[in-house]
Amino acid sequence: MWCAKMTAAFILNSILFGVGLAMDAFSVSVVNGIADPKMRLRKVMLISGVFAFFQALNPLLGYLAVHTVVEYFSAISRFLPLVSFLLLSYIGGHMVYSGARCMCCKNCGNLDMCKDKPCLSDEAGNLTFKTLIIQGIATSIDALSVGFTIADYTMVQASVCAAIIAAVTLIICLIGLKAGNRIGRLFADRAQIAGGIVLILIGIEILVKGIIA
Repeated sequence: MWCAKMTAAFILNSILFGVGLAMDAFSVSVVNGIADPKMRLRKVMLISGVFAFFQALNPLLGYLAVHTVVEYFSAISRFLPLVSFLLLSYIGGHMVYSGARCMCCKNCGNLDMCKDKPCLSDEAGNLTFKTLIIQGIATSIDALSVGFTIADYTMVQASVCAAIIAAVTLIICLIGLKAGNRIGRLFADRAQIAGGIVLILIGIEILVKGIIA
C-alpha cells in the first residue's frame, strides 16, 4: 500500500528538498575541489558520500524528534545556525591563515615560517576525515528542520524522502567538486585563501537565515 503513496508529487518534493538542502554542501564541495585540483576519484566519492549521508540523516533525526521530543528539539533548533556558523568559520579561518602564511613565505623567501607546519602546496589537498565530518555536520544541520515539514509522513515515506535527498546531494556535490577542481587549476596560489573566505561567508549566510527565519 505504501507504494501507492509514492506519487510523482512526493518524488518531486523530495528532489526539491534535496536541491535546496544541498546548496551549502555544493558550495563547500567547490571549496574542497579548489583546494585540491588533482583530487582522485576515490576522494571525490568519499566527500560527496559524507555530505549525502548527513543530508539524509538529519531530516530523519528531525522527523524522529518531532514524534518523540518535540519540545526539546524546538528549544535547541534556534541555536543550530550558530553552530554551523562557528564550525564553518573555524575551518575557513584556518584555511585563510594557512594560505596567507604560505603566500608570505613564497613572497619573502622566508621558509622558516613554514618549517614546523606544512605549506600550502602540501596542505591544500590534506582534507582530513575529521574536517570532512565537521563540514558534513555544519552544512546539514539546517536539514533537521525538514523533520517538521515531513512530520505527517510515515516512517517509510520519510526514509524514501531521505534517500532521494541523499542521491540529489551526491550528484550536486560531485558537480561542485569537479567545478572546484577546474577553478583550482587556474588560481592555485590563492585557492586556499579564497576557499576559506567562502566557507566563512557560507557560515554567515546560514546564521543570517537562522536569525531571520
